[in-house]
Amino acid sequence: MRHQRMLVPVLALALVMLPAISARAQGGEVPRGPTFSARALQALIDGIQFGVIIAITSVGLSLIFGTIHLINFAHGEFVTIGATFAFFLNVSAAGPGWHLIPAALAAVVFGALLGAAVDRGIWRPLRARGTGLINMFIVTIGLSLLLRHVVLVLYGTRPASYAQYDIQSTVDLGPAGITPRDLTVTLLAVLVLLGVAALLQKTRIGTAVRAVSANRDLAEASGIDVQRVVLFVWMLGAGLAALGGVFFGLVEIVTWDMGFKLLLLMFAGVILGGLGSAYGAMVGSLVIGIVAQMSTLWFPVDLQYAWALLVLIVVLLVRPQGILGRAERVG
Repeated sequence: MRHQRMLVPVLALALVMLPAISARAQGGEVPRGPTFSARALQALIDGIQFGVIIAITSVGLSLIFGTIHLINFAHGEFVTIGATFAFFLNVSAAGPGWHLIPAALAAVVFGALLGAAVDRGIWRPLRARGTGLINMFIVTIGLSLLLRHVVLVLYGTRPASYAQYDIQSTVDLGPAGITPRDLTVTLLAVLVLLGVAALLQKTRIGTAVRAVSANRDLAEASGIDVQRVVLFVWMLGAGLAALGGVFFGLVEIVTWDMGFKLLLLMFAGVILGGLGSAYGAMVGSLVIGIVAQMSTLWFPVDLQYAWALLVLIVVLLVRPQGILGRAERVG
């Protein structure tokens, strides 16, 4: 009996070693996984892609806070609405069956118009009545719940993907790889971010946005139409969020709560980069995306967002105003 009990671990070890022994007997080599450097490069590529998508969605969130100091909890729903609206035009049986590119452009326009409608219909009347920021923040939570469940009713709970660019072969980039779809999304996201930066730096409306963000009262006294600037910021932010939703749904999957799941990382990117700074939101989001993906080299995937938020805490302990934020005197 004792010999039988000793035989069990020996047989188990033999079963584990059998594939390796068989491979060597046939003159082959035991298959090995990718090296750590290859996995690190792949995680870096995935992190850059994830980071630029977060950056596109979070720029509007940062600009809105910079102009009217509103923490918009409903911003994630613009991401979801952009993704699901493009899905309706591209895939849904009730839709026109457009190709994804015109469907994505239409989703951006729809998101911008929705942002304008929300500002004109809700936030401008509340600002005119002198509603406090805390009360307006509570309104954003209610608006988020409303929009999310409207999407749930119209779209449903079943995850889905777009009709084009779903299954593609990987392009080798040395030891790492990326699909043409993911590479295109990353490059387009970078170009969009560069375009937003040029808009803020080189155009009159961009200068007005920066002036309102820096000092609203002084900007209004100098003749800038602050209400017009705020409306433009809402349209720009909602349009970018809708585009980010299409990109996120293209590389991942379209779900009814995808924007809400991404909202915490958007806030993290904005706070890490510096509240109210569009460039800070870009940099902070890129850091969050890279850290989230690189952490999977050592820790379970389920904890990748937790490590990104831990980096946020550490950076804020050293630099409370964020990476590109400006230090303000309190008291």
